Amino acid sequence: MSRYRGPRLKKISRLGALPGLTSKVPRPQDPRKRKNKKSQYRSRLEEKQKLRFHYGLTERQLLNYVRIAAKAKGSTGQVLLQLLEMRLDNIIFRLGMASTIPGARQLVNHRHILVNGCLVDIPSYRCKPRDIITTKDEQKTRALIQNSLDSSSQKKLPEHLTLHSSQYKGLVNQIINSRRVGLKIEELRVVEYYSRQT
Repeated sequence: MSRYRGPRLKKISRLGALPGLTSKVPRPQDPRKRKNKKSQYRSRLEEKQKLRFHYGLTERQLLNYVRIAAKAKGSTGQVLLQLLEMRLDNIIFRLGMASTIPGARQLVNHRHILVNGCLVDIPSYRCKPRDIITTKDEQKTRALIQNSLDSSSQKKLPEHLTLHSSQYKGLVNQIINSRRVGLKIEELRVVEYYSRQT
């Protein structure tokens, strides 16, 4: 299954706030609508879909991340969130250089981003502590990123990142603590969903 390109507000109204997918806010739903009791399968599926749509992953990519997390030391759910948060497209989004994760992915694909002075055009590139993320010295690139930085100036920067906005430079200080992820998600349900496939 390919990456989702359909209406984003539809997904947000169904799954809840997904800041990586879009910055738009859906219309409030009618409180008189009756909510049915969720089955365990449905709640696991919804948590998996939240993770998938927020980070803009395909089904196969998410399954591969779950398999990597299952082999690593520590809690599988927490390791999974750390792996996803350390993706280059997500780091650019968290730094405020792009308004959404798809926007950050486009910046990387169009070869605007350098990691430690080397051009990287793979959005899934896994950043490490002490990586320096900069932009190309082109006026178009700087203008694109400045627009995003201006619009996201009120957002709080995560503790594991440092931004030098005047130099268009970001620094990864450490691996993120999974409790600091800005997404309300029960990662254990995602692991349970994939338990038969790992």
